Amino acid sequence: MLPQEIIRRKREKQSLTQEEIAFFVAGLSDSTISEGQVAAFAMAVFFNGLNATECADLTRAMTHSGKVLKWDLNGPVLDKHSTGGVGDTVSLMLAPALAACGAYVPMISGRGLGATGGTLDKLDSISGYISQPNEELFRKTVANIGCAIIGQTADIAPADKRFYAIRDVTATVESIPLITASILSKKLAAGLDGLVMDVKFGHGAFMESKAEAAKLAASLQAVGVEAGLKMACVLSDMNQPLGSSAGNALEVQYAIDYLTGAKIEPRMHNLVLDLGAELLVIGKLADTLDDARLKLDKAIRSGAAAERFAKMVAALGGASDVLEHPKKYLPQAAIQRKVLSQHTGIVQSIATRNIGIAVIGLGGGRIRAVDQIDPSVGFSNLAEIGTEVGLLGIIYARTEAEADKAEAVLRASYKF
Repeated sequence: MLPQEIIRRKREKQSLTQEEIAFFVAGLSDSTISEGQVAAFAMAVFFNGLNATECADLTRAMTHSGKVLKWDLNGPVLDKHSTGGVGDTVSLMLAPALAACGAYVPMISGRGLGATGGTLDKLDSISGYISQPNEELFRKTVANIGCAIIGQTADIAPADKRFYAIRDVTATVESIPLITASILSKKLAAGLDGLVMDVKFGHGAFMESKAEAAKLAASLQAVGVEAGLKMACVLSDMNQPLGSSAGNALEVQYAIDYLTGAKIEPRMHNLVLDLGAELLVIGKLADTLDDARLKLDKAIRSGAAAERFAKMVAALGGASDVLEHPKKYLPQAAIQRKVLSQHTGIVQSIATRNIGIAVIGLGGGRIRAVDQIDPSVGFSNLAEIGTEVGLLGIIYARTEAEADKAEAVLRASYKF
């Protein structure tokens, strides 16, 4: 087979066979297919799509491009995945909360994609944290602590790892079949008993309309069920940043503030409970969603979830006192600037995606797959819709010039 012929067939809106998809995925894994060919294939799929069979074949091929984990633990193996959003720090709070409720959470996360931040980039901002441990350490951490949030290792869905990085920098992220295959290939390779999907819609999401988000949820559900995975999908609004911080180290600080009770914002907390409740019911750790929400809320407010988070960080190479002294282990930006509104009134809307793009402009995201990021930059204290105008946010930047550009974007992103 020739990769260019497979690309041509998809460009011409033809259906690909299981053998053609398997061949292309093998080339992704061993790099016999070039980056340009991968990008061309992604763009062809972006415009012409994949049917349900093709999507399932792509998911299976990427799942089995590496190792598929199996677990023997005294509880359900559960996970959550988000389609990505600005200020979406849910994973850092939910994984330890689920562990505190008796679940085991082997969370394999990705880096930033498009305008959205990546959980793996956030954890990489913690000094010493090993975000890509070997399998032995990963298994030991999950078994002993109850959760481990890591990136894809070389053995877990390696085809998706390469595909993911190329999609990020070729404007081919917002494709329902590619998102479906990317997410589920990693989750199926992790050997899960249950998965909840946070499918976002709005200005800061890959799917701007709720109808498109519902289509993605249906695609994920269909492929997941076909693979034998118990799943639930929750649609959530991304027409404003989910949390008031955006930027890698700043979102880790936000998660620490949440887990320690220093700052629990209602919108973030409700989504953590909604997603976690679905998983506790799937995993038979609670009988009803209401009971599950109460159980999770207690785990968070009692400090049990915070204790699991601290132990996870320590087990994966970070400091044991990260909760007590987070600034000691998180990089700090050279410039910190408060931005006060020049208007009066109430925040009516926020161009959320623009704020995510501004984080990239500050150095907190990637323009090319090989780019290094600065984890210290971003925004905190972002004003939310419905609040009276005052402080719009605090900018964290490397230089005054970069702060000036970010301030201009921040101001233009708010309507009153």
